[in-house]
Amino acid sequence: MPNTFLAHHLLLAGLLFALGLTGVLVRRNLLVVTMCLELMLAAATLALVAFSRFNRTMDGAVFVFFIITVAAAEVAVGLALIITIYRHFKTANVDKVEDLKG
Repeated sequence: MPNTFLAHHLLLAGLLFALGLTGVLVRRNLLVVTMCLELMLAAATLALVAFSRFNRTMDGAVFVFFIITVAAAEVAVGLALIITIYRHFKTANVDKVEDLKG
């Protein structure tokens, strides 16, 4: 039975990660791209928790704590960058922001 549990949760994590990756590659709005990155982090968290439950250890839970901490910092910095870019360029569209190219 634990193999079925692991397989189902890893399938869900894979689908969530694929959905997030598709959103990052296809969408052009900075806010949507940030949300898709968060979806990818949630998929990685789900996979770690599933492996942790399957192995009956707490290692996955420790990694999840660090992932949540990094995700919170990413959201704070990402939203600050999005607000700054929107104030300067009056758009959140990635294609319209050309002054940032080096």
